[in-house]
Amino acid sequence: MRLRSLLFVPGDRPERFDKAVASGADALILDLEDAVAEERKPGARANVAAFLAARPPAPCLVRVNPLDSPLLALDVAALAATPPAGVVLPKAAGASAITTLFARHGATLGPARILPIATETAAALFQLGSYGEVADRLLGLTWGAEDLPAAIGARTARHPDGSYTPPFELVRALALFAAHAAGVAAIETVFPGLDDLDGLARYVGNARRDGFGGMLAIHPRQVGPINAGFTPDAAEVAQARAVVEAFAAAPGRGAVRFAGRMLDRPHLLHARRLLSQAGEDAGE
Repeated sequence: MRLRSLLFVPGDRPERFDKAVASGADALILDLEDAVAEERKPGARANVAAFLAARPPAPCLVRVNPLDSPLLALDVAALAATPPAGVVLPKAAGASAITTLFARHGATLGPARILPIATETAAALFQLGSYGEVADRLLGLTWGAEDLPAAIGARTARHPDGSYTPPFELVRALALFAAHAAGVAAIETVFPGLDDLDGLARYVGNARRDGFGGMLAIHPRQVGPINAGFTPDAAEVAQARAVVEAFAAAPGRGAVRFAGRMLDRPHLLHARRLLSQAGEDAGE
């Protein structure tokens, strides 16, 4: 599953479901948690179940309520007839959260894989290194910059220009490395400025630069810039292809000369990853 853009859609707003599909997002996240007031959650569950039963053309994930919430069992039960492609688990706290989820609800969830929001409590930060133990259950790993400040009493996670304050820069980096250590997709968190498309483009560019492969979106208008930002352009693809070909022409060699530089295995791995992001066969 390609995961450049994952668009949140409130489960209690079914009139937005088809618009979300039309946005071009690689996946939808049908939300039963924070975006839905408690009194509206039963209706949201029914909406989500009906939409999944209609077999929408876009892959659908469902953000359920947290593991320690009595609402989670109701969320999962609503998905029994047509399990989604994946489940977004908020306030996840490491591998034990994933194993507990499947121990309780595995029969219902079936093959669905999990996208943990892995940094929403202080305790969760100290479990980030454990996700490799359950990598086969994961769709990727993402982080959040909204719940954690509230949990620790921080006034904000961001400077006035939108950049992260030092504690949350650290959290972002730890989540990024945790995803790569587990060998799963690293998904950047949301950009809250709905009307700031220039700021969004910079945010996406920084995310891709740093090693994220995709991003959460909160409005359909964000999907296009996110997809564009996480799609390698023609020049990048051509160079990556040339790097792979240079190594293929020198079997058994750990380094090759290319465009006046010496390249070694990390350059080959980077080129293969870029081709994979572009939807090409990157070879072995």
